[in-house]
Amino acid sequence: MKKIKDFFNVVLEKFLKVVNTKSMIAIKDGFILTMPVTLVGSLFLLVAEFPLPAWGELMASIFGAGWKEPFYQVSGSTFDVLAIVAVIAISYTYAKNEKVNGFNSAILSFVSFLIVTDSFKMTEAGESIGGVIPKNWTGGNGVITAILVAIITAKIFAFFLKRNITIKMPETVPAGVTSAFSALIPGLVIMAGSMIIFILSNKFAGVSLTELIFKVLQTPLQNLSDTLPGGLIMTFIMSIMFWAGIHGPNIVMGIMGPILTANATANQEIVNAGKELVVGGNAKIMTIQLIDVYVKFGGQGITLGLLIAALLVAKSAQLKEISKLSVTPGIFNINEPVIYGLPIVFNPVLLVPFVLVPIVGVLICYFAIRIGFMPPFQAATVPWTTPVLVSGFLLGGVKGVIVQLLILAESVLIYLPFVKKLDSMYHSEEMANK
Repeated sequence: MKKIKDFFNVVLEKFLKVVNTKSMIAIKDGFILTMPVTLVGSLFLLVAEFPLPAWGELMASIFGAGWKEPFYQVSGSTFDVLAIVAVIAISYTYAKNEKVNGFNSAILSFVSFLIVTDSFKMTEAGESIGGVIPKNWTGGNGVITAILVAIITAKIFAFFLKRNITIKMPETVPAGVTSAFSALIPGLVIMAGSMIIFILSNKFAGVSLTELIFKVLQTPLQNLSDTLPGGLIMTFIMSIMFWAGIHGPNIVMGIMGPILTANATANQEIVNAGKELVVGGNAKIMTIQLIDVYVKFGGQGITLGLLIAALLVAKSAQLKEISKLSVTPGIFNINEPVIYGLPIVFNPVLLVPFVLVPIVGVLICYFAIRIGFMPPFQAATVPWTTPVLVSGFLLGGVKGVIVQLLILAESVLIYLPFVKKLDSMYHSEEMANK
């Protein structure tokens, strides 16, 4: 066991050096700041697309055939500006962590993002309409550009301010004015640099930087993430890291969350364009909802299955009491009490089921969508504390609940023999200590 711990410590130490860089922390924390926008937008989208046919018929009979339009206006004004919210939030977070003015950094990043993004829209007739901010690049399609622009801009801004390469004002000048003037030099450099990038991108690639990054970087990343092996690998890494005492979901989803979110918004854009989502065609299966709502309900490892198995068969006082205390938070997807209290961390008996259960969950949900039992997820999400079955119903209707029940059932069945083994060990220890 000591050799296993030492091996994981070495691997995790190297991995954490990457994920704990200032840039990765800013990306992870910055996307957390986008949650109020996406969650509120999801509420309006859920009303418009509530997974019950009778709901749509009822609303149409009361408010008319176009009753969904105001709800789409709200959801479209949240998901369709995800890249803008992200570029502001990430840049602000990075600058704040560097102890420089986060607001100025965020504004400069926003402006930089607009500079490197097209300011025109092509009509169906081929006419170019200028002076606009095209939403097709400010939503999920611009997420990777937003991340890169936010980090680079914030780094440049912090570089100038921390070295006092700024316009200095007399001490008698109000702080607000001083702060504004201190951003002039880095702002000039950032905007000039963004302009040069815009020129080069259009000259040599024929498109804006945002569109270029979408085609060259974001599309391959989304396609890679939208595969069964991609989902299985993400899930495996999250589980194995959490088993080793590191909060794997926070780390992995801090990196992959934006990509999976972009997959979901890409599905939403197809629906908004009046087209049908086709599994195996234009639809993406592996989205943020599949992981968060169907593979991590009850917490990473779907430990609700462990708790149910323990409550059914446990004889040892330790396992019974910890399970009773952990059920309520587990229903709301908080499983730290059982992770560290049982513990699951570095527990060799629970390594296999803790890794295997969510992997089987990925397979069940993936193929439920693949065979057409459940439709692909769109942009709507639910708060991460939404209880199991409730979350499944809100996003997938009755079929979503059935899929969650299947995953919960397999988790109980897989955990059961391992729980019996662990319970026998704990019970023997308790009898020996009496």
